[in-house]
Amino acid sequence: MSETLRLDATNSEQVEQAAQLLLQGKLVAVPTETVYGLAADASQPAAVQQIFVAKGRPADHPLIVHLADAKAMQDWAKNIPAVAWQLAEAFWPGPLTLLVAKADHVSPVVTGGLDSIGLRVPAHPVLLKLLQQHQLAVAAPSANRYKKLSPTSAEQVLHGLAGRIEAVLDGGDCQFGLESTIVSVLGDTVEILRAGPISQADLEEVLGCEVRHPQQHQVKVAGNVKAHYQPNTPLQCLPYAELVQYLQADTTAKIAVLHRQALPPALQHFSHHQLPADAHAFGQQLYRSLFAADQTGAELILLEMPPHSAEWAAVQERLARAVHQ
Repeated sequence: MSETLRLDATNSEQVEQAAQLLLQGKLVAVPTETVYGLAADASQPAAVQQIFVAKGRPADHPLIVHLADAKAMQDWAKNIPAVAWQLAEAFWPGPLTLLVAKADHVSPVVTGGLDSIGLRVPAHPVLLKLLQQHQLAVAAPSANRYKKLSPTSAEQVLHGLAGRIEAVLDGGDCQFGLESTIVSVLGDTVEILRAGPISQADLEEVLGCEVRHPQQHQVKVAGNVKAHYQPNTPLQCLPYAELVQYLQADTTAKIAVLHRQALPPALQHFSHHQLPADAHAFGQQLYRSLFAADQTGAELILLEMPPHSAEWAAVQERLARAVHQ
């Protein structure tokens, strides 16, 4: 493949160029409000198959299909329960993926051979308009190499996939910076299968009933492998006091430090970046900060462990997979 095109999402002609490439069965990285997605026309199995090739991702891993609007759910799913429509009305467009029964005609290439399918309507205005204008649905996992950091900027996409995809549509930095919440409505209960920007409390407030959030499950959904979201540099997460002790023990080590509380002045010679104290802002910057730390030439990235609480669930889930060996 020739050099990957970098298209400008503020230029209507270049957005249309991205749409035409998708219609031609090409791969285009697109901005969403969560992370950049590697998009292929979901109605073209041969195009979708190329996603797995470009990412180096196993073909039995299901993909999330991004729709133009909620009513398009009927084109991709069957036996849609009332609770799915209720959640779609409350949170779409937005960072919520619903796991529902796939329609009979949907290619197993899209679903990883499963009878279920993940669907969502993205909230990024440029992508949403593109989907609506062309009545497109795109399969779009994160636009990264398999198990690596999800990209929240076009620069990060190109770092990992340049020369492997046709184009990236540069829509600036992503709003949330973490992947969508995945919710299964397949059974009698509503279950969170991947934590994300839409919280358990958000869902329960809308539904007026309990939403389960198992800490571990075996359901095949996007992002549910033990090692995932990983920088190239080994990552270790430590409580603040242990992090400081670690740095004091070896002041000459090549370590990049990501921290919430201020580092003592004696340790500020390390390459370091202070992340926000707020969970939403922390999540928005997490992948970008890990990517920057990766570029420092450090032998280790140390990250101050954030709190273990409900509002930090999505961050904690990503970090647990990012440090897994």
